[in-house]
Amino acid sequence: MPNENVTGTPDQHYDLISILYHAIHGAWNYDQYIEDAEAAGDEHLAAFFRDVATQNADRAARAKQLLKDRI
Repeated sequence: MPNENVTGTPDQHYDLISILYHAIHGAWNYDQYIEDAEAAGDEHLAAFFRDVATQNADRAARAKQLLKDRI
């Protein structure tokens, strides 16, 4: 992890930004996973991927709010 003294970014901000990035990136990938499952006719798996995408969207929103509160 980058050092706060080097980046000028507090470690906890970096950590939140990392969580936010990965949640958003994951949500983007899950769209493809959902399409793949639907194309295979596996609605149960598609529903799972939708749930995971929703959880990541919620995680991203929470991380954004926590970061906003701290900047």
